[in-house]
Amino acid sequence: MAIEPIDLARLHEERFHGPPKWIVRAPGRVNLIGEHTDYNEGFVLPLAIDRAIWIALEPRDDGRVVVYSADFEQTGEFSLAGFQHEQQGWLEYLKGVAWSLQDAGYALTGWQGVVRGDVPRGAGLSSSAALEVAATRAFAAVSGWPWEPVLMAKLGQRAENRWVGVNCGIMDQLISAAGRAAHALLIDCRSLELTPVPFPSGVAVAILDTATRRGLVDSEYNERRASCEAAAEAFHAPALRDVDMARFQRESHRLDPVIARRARHVISENQRTLAAAEAMRRGDVERLGRLMDESHASLRVDYEVSSEALDAMVASARAHPACHGARMTGAGFGGCAVAVIDAASADDFRRRVAAEYQHRTGHVPAVYVCRATEGAEALAWNPARPSPAAG
Repeated sequence: MAIEPIDLARLHEERFHGPPKWIVRAPGRVNLIGEHTDYNEGFVLPLAIDRAIWIALEPRDDGRVVVYSADFEQTGEFSLAGFQHEQQGWLEYLKGVAWSLQDAGYALTGWQGVVRGDVPRGAGLSSSAALEVAATRAFAAVSGWPWEPVLMAKLGQRAENRWVGVNCGIMDQLISAAGRAAHALLIDCRSLELTPVPFPSGVAVAILDTATRRGLVDSEYNERRASCEAAAEAFHAPALRDVDMARFQRESHRLDPVIARRARHVISENQRTLAAAEAMRRGDVERLGRLMDESHASLRVDYEVSSEALDAMVASARAHPACHGARMTGAGFGGCAVAVIDAASADDFRRRVAAEYQHRTGHVPAVYVCRATEGAEALAWNPARPSPAAG
């Protein structure tokens, strides 16, 4: 069930005995194409989805942050005057954001609030980035400084890299901060240039949750990243983004075979991502679908980050006549796939694909059709008429 601001405001009033001053929303994301290219300074094509992390909050004058997580049924707090790592968990993301903002020179006001989300955790839809961006938007609202999406995304990424300890790229925070309704965003992960790409008419995006979650894959992720860095060094290039396929084919014999496969995925995925954006602009849904299919094959064979469940979900989606293309999305090893489908057949697609996947695997999936939404927003809360925050 979708989260309604009025319900979150009531929960805030129950916990803190008064209405919130702000309601903040930061969306999760699904990436249509461009996987494992972001940390290679390449191109990605995500959209902000209509699942999000929400915070209802009001300022405090004692320099403390007090937050109740409705999802975990826990309260956490810390002082902005001095805090440190205590344990892993949801509160560390908020601490990391506070640290990153303070380190960048922002004066922060304390606040108290309630956080709730409907972005599935561990599914590859960036619930952690949405929490970071929501916290950043909350600090901006109560502290009174303007919202600058690209800069705030970079500070959110820094929080995850250096405080939480996850060496992620910029895509997740950036699409959550800067998403556009009815559009995907072509993101140049080197320049951070954002190019809105409209969805063709009659097309919907389906997110297909395999009901499997990534295990201990940090070492796998780090291995992929190290392989890409080694390949770029072998090509004497700043990043694999700077190597085209013609050069790769001429010189890849010098690489270790595993490193060559990793590099081939990234180089070809960058080409597919740019081609997919152009196909969307032309309304060529069949071309977009073929590129998504090719992306999944590359992720499965060259990058080796798919799984039996993801392959089964992609096959189940492709078996439906309304599907133009499907692929795993996110880091891999579990989580979600994404499909581009005919919007008119969305209900039938949802039912039949879920049944087919359950028949193949025994897992009960979640399949829903999403729409592209705006990035992070803050509403000045008035129960009668909430309004967007200035800046």
